[in-house]
Amino acid sequence: MAKSSKQWLRRHVTDPFVRKAKEQGYRSRAAFKLLEINEKEKILKPGAVIIDLGAAPGGWSQVAAAKVRPGGRVLAIDLLPVAPISGVTVLKGDFREPGLAEALGGAKADAVLSDLSPNISGIAGVDQARALELSFAAVEFCGRNLKPDGVFVAKAFHGEAFDELIARLKREFKKVKVIKPTASRGESSETYVVSRGLLCSAKTA
Repeated sequence: MAKSSKQWLRRHVTDPFVRKAKEQGYRSRAAFKLLEINEKEKILKPGAVIIDLGAAPGGWSQVAAAKVRPGGRVLAIDLLPVAPISGVTVLKGDFREPGLAEALGGAKADAVLSDLSPNISGIAGVDQARALELSFAAVEFCGRNLKPDGVFVAKAFHGEAFDELIARLKREFKKVKVIKPTASRGESSETYVVSRGLLCSAKTA
């Protein structure tokens, strides 16, 4: 086993959020990132319609489904299979494909969640470009499927592409806020951006 793989395994086994996820029945430690973001930003409310992009293995969808009860709906989209979750409609496919969100029957989402991450090549410039491309596609998805007063929560990575993403979000949304959840490892460049209030340019993106 490579040294980096051993380090990852050791860190994963000793990670308190991995342990908490198992204890509380969440599919991934990422659930605690959304729980903290929601605690601060009050995104997930009873009766809300939520779309979860890049949903596998389903940790965020689990959190969302619990928070939007009663009367809410969660649509989870991913290229990878997602095992059934109570209160969640799972669609296997690329969220960029036209028509995927038609499962909502024409309804607009109160929030779009994006914990999307590209396949990592290990080449920083390539990975940042791929992540930015996915993020821009998610912004355009919001333009078609998010309510004007809705919320977009997106994963982002500090680096060359970060400022470009923030600039795009500020053009498309009224309010943009960067959050680093406690469950997001301190040594990671990962962070999250909460954007509110679609502007006209986003609707026609």
